[in-house]
Amino acid sequence: MKVCKIYPQGFAANSYLLTRDGVHAVAVDPAQPRILEEAQRRRLIVTHVLLTHGHFDHIGGCAALQRAGAAVGCLREEVSLVLGDGNAAALFGARVDPFRIDFTVRDGETAELCGIPIAVIATPGHTAGSACFLAEGELFTGDTLFAGDVGRCDLPTGSGAQLRESLRRLCDLEGDFPVHPGHGEDTTLAAERRGNRWMSC
Repeated sequence: MKVCKIYPQGFAANSYLLTRDGVHAVAVDPAQPRILEEAQRRRLIVTHVLLTHGHFDHIGGCAALQRAGAAVGCLREEVSLVLGDGNAAALFGARVDPFRIDFTVRDGETAELCGIPIAVIATPGHTAGSACFLAEGELFTGDTLFAGDVGRCDLPTGSGAQLRESLRRLCDLEGDFPVHPGHGEDTTLAAERRGNRWMSC
């Protein structure tokens, strides 16, 4: 599996394109409409979108990808936040083009998208329906875990207590994985176990 990381222009999240065959791709947190153009530039057809959570800075490219044929999914518990005021767009004076949620995923299941098995790990805390995705040894953490830090939990449906439990769950994963966060640079789970003060492993 190849991971293409797309840094945001202005304030938005990191976006990722995952492909096994070099033709079809899964987009994780397509933050801006230009993610469609970035995929096309790489000659990739995005068939599925997975959202780690529903904040506006992670979902801004969903409508464009959906119009191009991609199905958009997230944890079932996050649907109302994605599609409602909880996505915080109005709070920050941002605009998100409307789109729909086409499918939902559940904690503990493995979804096979574009031939890639993607394990779903519910990690509530940043939002109630936050999730991390483990795809062929690559961990996509959204705003649950950053390099040396964690996501805030003072926005709608956030919970510090739940975030602590979710971080403990990530600590307990067996082995080490590259970590691809929603903001900032990539890291590894081993490095965060050692040096991230929020992780009590």
